[in-house]
Amino acid sequence: MDELLKQLQFARQSTIDYVKQLEERRFEVMPKGFNNHIKWNLGHIYVAFENIVFRLTGENAKFPVNFPELFSPGTSPKQWTMKAPETTELITLLEDQLERLDSLQSKSLDHPIPEEYTTSTGAKFLTIGDCVSFIIYHEGMHFGIIKSINQVLQEVE
Repeated sequence: MDELLKQLQFARQSTIDYVKQLEERRFEVMPKGFNNHIKWNLGHIYVAFENIVFRLTGENAKFPVNFPELFSPGTSPKQWTMKAPETTELITLLEDQLERLDSLQSKSLDHPIPEEYTTSTGAKFLTIGDCVSFIIYHEGMHFGIIKSINQVLQEVE
């Protein structure tokens, strides 16, 4: 478990370090060709992590008010009717998730999760290892989207 959690921590820290150096004005700009913006991607990373790493493994998931409505799969800022959290709050929550990973340290990757889960894309989770492995992939995918959005915004400035 230690190596997998180190990879997860590396992926998350890479995301956090990258967005901390961005200008605030870029977080809520949705360039042409994108359905979401950087802030949405950060909130979505948080919500997915809570669902997959904590809720599915039987740990306590923590969802700030309105987070599922704002950041769940299929949502978009185009449909928001409520105020989004501040970027600093999102970054703090992402950092806090890493600290909460200690709860998984004592468990085996092969430990079954309470209930089998299949994502909308067909990924099947049976064990804690399945959940942690997928969330590393998910984090990397959304980090790539964040970088792409930022690159497009730099090109149009």
